[in-house]
Amino acid sequence: MSESLPIYQVDAFTDRLFAGNPAAVVPLESWLPDALMQTIAAENNLAETAFFVPAGDGRWDLRWFTPTIEVPLCGHATLATAFVITECLGENAQTLTFGTRQAGDLTVTRNPDGIFSMRFPIRPKGLDRDVEGVAEALGARPREVVEFVAQDDTSYLAVFETAAEVEALRPDMRAVGRLPPRNLIATAPGASGSGLDFVSRMFAPKAGIDEDPVTGSAHCSLVPYWAAVLGKTEFAARQVSERGGDLTCRLEGEIVVISGKAVLYLTGTIRVPAGATA
Repeated sequence: MSESLPIYQVDAFTDRLFAGNPAAVVPLESWLPDALMQTIAAENNLAETAFFVPAGDGRWDLRWFTPTIEVPLCGHATLATAFVITECLGENAQTLTFGTRQAGDLTVTRNPDGIFSMRFPIRPKGLDRDVEGVAEALGARPREVVEFVAQDDTSYLAVFETAAEVEALRPDMRAVGRLPPRNLIATAPGASGSGLDFVSRMFAPKAGIDEDPVTGSAHCSLVPYWAAVLGKTEFAARQVSERGGDLTCRLEGEIVVISGKAVLYLTGTIRVPAGATA
């Protein structure tokens, strides 16, 4: 005997299939045991699986799991969840509110053009860090390394001179995993004529993700960094992973507004052993 759970898979930060960052989304009536949610995420083997439960009118509680850990904040799976709630489950509210354990309340607005805009807290800038260890792990030397601090989710930002350098990186993932932070983000200004303000890539082997295709939460560090460097508050950004993804971002004080589209890839049913959901 088994029990059934619905599942959706959505490509986030893209307007076409097989691009952007795929996320699994599992609607629930009440929380499953943590171990079962982690096992489902491991079985899905995507960067993140999002689980959500109703929490009142226009509100849901939301959690995110990589194949190995629960994470405190995830952008692409939040976008994917908002897409599922509005486009697949028929929610008419324009603005959705998600309660989270560490990031507080997050709001997502669905715009008439199909773009979803998420309001996330910025990550505070920390210390400048030593370049040498990061250069060894990435196989190329950044011009600087800056820390952005978050509980259980601190990132190093490795800043390069050109987008081509970021695209050419071939990191040693074991060396990346030995660095102090959970995440290592490589970034550079957009190439002349590209229409991009900056590009990035994100590596997180400690979280079970060697390279994340498109990372909304990384822009909670990238946007305040580039706002200070470029002297502006609105940005066109691209994560230049193999799949690639496009984001528009805006800095509003202590909030980063991160916007993008999403596309439904599949709907399905998870079967778990009877009694496993209790």
